[in-house]
Amino acid sequence: MRIICASLAQHMNYTTITTFGALKSAGYTPKTIKEELRQNLIEKISKGETVFTGVHGYEDTVIPELERAILSKHNINFLGLRGQAKTRLARLMVNLLDEYVPVVQGSEINDDPFNPISRYAQELLKENGDDTAITWLHRSDRFAEKLATPDVTVADLIGDVDPIKAANLKLSYADDRVIHFGMIPRANRSIFVINELPDLQARIQVALFNILQEGDIQIRGFKLRLPLDVQFVFTANPEDYTNRGSIVTPLKDRIGSQILTHYPASIEVAKTITAQEANLEVAQKEHIFVPELASELIEQISFEARNSEYVDEKSGVSARMSITAFQNLLSTAELRMLKNGSKSTVVRLSDFMGIVPAITGKVELVYEGEQEGAASVALQLIENAVKSLFPVLFPKIEKLQKDNERYPYDEIVRWFSESEGIELSDELADEDYKSLLDQMIPIQTLIQKYQPATKAEDRYFLAEFILWGLALNNKLSKYRTGNNLQFQDNFQGYLRNNL
Repeated sequence: MRIICASLAQHMNYTTITTFGALKSAGYTPKTIKEELRQNLIEKISKGETVFTGVHGYEDTVIPELERAILSKHNINFLGLRGQAKTRLARLMVNLLDEYVPVVQGSEINDDPFNPISRYAQELLKENGDDTAITWLHRSDRFAEKLATPDVTVADLIGDVDPIKAANLKLSYADDRVIHFGMIPRANRSIFVINELPDLQARIQVALFNILQEGDIQIRGFKLRLPLDVQFVFTANPEDYTNRGSIVTPLKDRIGSQILTHYPASIEVAKTITAQEANLEVAQKEHIFVPELASELIEQISFEARNSEYVDEKSGVSARMSITAFQNLLSTAELRMLKNGSKSTVVRLSDFMGIVPAITGKVELVYEGEQEGAASVALQLIENAVKSLFPVLFPKIEKLQKDNERYPYDEIVRWFSESEGIELSDELADEDYKSLLDQMIPIQTLIQKYQPATKAEDRYFLAEFILWGLALNNKLSKYRTGNNLQFQDNFQGYLRNNL
């Protein structure tokens, strides 16, 4: 008998076939969903294709573990903090399914005509034989997802007796045709994802035992065996194990592979993710220039948050914080541009004041953080990011300095001691902003000495970055008043605080 792989259906034009008999004559061979995933993964790897596109930073960690789980035909649990692409990975698994699979026409649970499991499909095939009508299900329709919440019931997931159906069909409650199938049976031959599994009540988790182990379902005591063909993917947050719920041990035992996810290990990877996910408006891309250092600062803020004593480490800091912060940063610059009637602008360090709402809504504070206040913690994270990156670009500022030695920042400090300082308004027009920074010759000299390769459009951001760095290292004083940011020497700052 000629065997033809189901994954080649699109090339053989199987989708024009409309009856079971014609499908058999064409030599179509069915596969379970786990066999589909395994065979198509092998095919992609052998061709050197990227399997999970758009996922960055997992190339040597999570993705190899996921590929091993698929090759092993395992159900999978992604365990990790929020914003670690757990659901994205589950959705990308759809690309490993065959493009189309045949389904008995009219079946509620995607019955395979070669292996029907519902009473409807079995009776239809028995009655019509090879003339049974079939339809084709695209892989995009073979994905179902459910967020686990405390109000989810067994009926929602598995099914229940439908009294209305019983009345309409004039059937006894003992007849299995009165059953209304839940989400899982309707996801037969599909990928079914349950997000935040620990939030599912323990008794609901118990209802999944038979499905995972035996592949069948039980509803209201019916002696009904439905050997479902489902690829289960679960996601869970380690925090949930202690705070809200847990995965019951027998259920964990039935999940083949538990894969630990993680946050980006480097700023470069984090920048790639943010740039991919930000979905900026075309006008923002065309009219707002973002210095490279600004993008690095956005990511460094997330790194600082994950290590902050004020942020709940168990809750994590989602990658979505960097994405929304980046969007807010560009919107802050865009708003200034619109108010000034300009056609273009460059992101400034003072624009980072506009990302505070993106930070306060994304971090879970511990008690000490609540005492400080969410906005105050957000500002500290921005400042800590500047302090962390400053010694990467310029000489480190030592806390203890000898009186007779010269230091790289002496000329800048002297410039401020001989002037009244500088005031940068958030809504300052670009020409005035550049003019103010241009007058500080020692800063331009410092940039030329230590960062000579800096692009012209990046120099003003770098100049303001130096001001912030010196202020945060107690070489200058920095004050925020309304929409203005003032930099002065420390003596003037002392007088300001004591008058």
